[in-house]
Amino acid sequence: MAGDARADRVVPPSGFTAQLTRFTAAAMAFLTVFALALSLAAGRLADHWDEALARTATVRLSAPEGQMAAQTEAILEVLRTTPGVAAARAITDEEQRALLEPWFGPDLPLDTLPLPRLIEVTETEAGMDAEALRFRLAGEAPGAVLDDHSRWRRPLVEAAGRLRLLGWLAIGLIGAAMAAMIALSAHAALAANARVIAVLRLVGARDAFIARAFVRRFTRRALEGTAAGMALGMLAVALLPRADAAAGVLAGLGFRGTDWLVPLLLPPIAAAVAFAATRITAMRVLKGIT
Repeated sequence: MAGDARADRVVPPSGFTAQLTRFTAAAMAFLTVFALALSLAAGRLADHWDEALARTATVRLSAPEGQMAAQTEAILEVLRTTPGVAAARAITDEEQRALLEPWFGPDLPLDTLPLPRLIEVTETEAGMDAEALRFRLAGEAPGAVLDDHSRWRRPLVEAAGRLRLLGWLAIGLIGAAMAAMIALSAHAALAANARVIAVLRLVGARDAFIARAFVRRFTRRALEGTAAGMALGMLAVALLPRADAAAGVLAGLGFRGTDWLVPLLLPPIAAAVAFAATRITAMRVLKGIT
């Protein structure tokens, strides 16, 4: 990067290729910031679902009205003596009404509907034996059904994990597209200066000297464009409305804590990509110019 400044005269200081390189680098960096935000948000969402639901379970009890209270107390007693159960409590009618209100409205007559009794179970770190608990519940309350959330927790976590993977894949594709664009711009600049390169060779300039001029110029353009795009992308992410990570991927889109340091890696990475792409392209094109 700190080579002979006189070699920069080989590369046009301005023009279409220069502006195209800066603009493309800025646009790619802007998109990469959002891809990073999406990937990190999906990772947080997967961790939240996995942690919040891995140690919880629900017992659903359906029983005649006269036996509901007795069977509920019997289930709670079974849960208190079950290894791996940290706490258990019956969900009240008010809590059930709050759960059903978004679906059926605030005027739901719970006392006239044969709703099952829900019992919330919290497991310890060691966890409980779900199959053994099901057998015990079947003996005490035949209408009790244990739901350990594994049937729908696993698909949610897998979906969030795949979304995170797609985010990183998008970042890789953006980097490859930027490298291809810079390579094409460098190729066009080299082809446009073929006569200048021929004269430089006549006066003793080596291909490495000529290539360094193109590498230095295009690397700087990519670095400048990426820095600008990164700053705009971080500003756009900062202006997004804040929401809890559990509300959803799009609602929790953004950076948290040290995540804000991750986009700062984009300019040096983009400069390295531009350096490699321009270097390879320049040496290959110079070998073809006679």
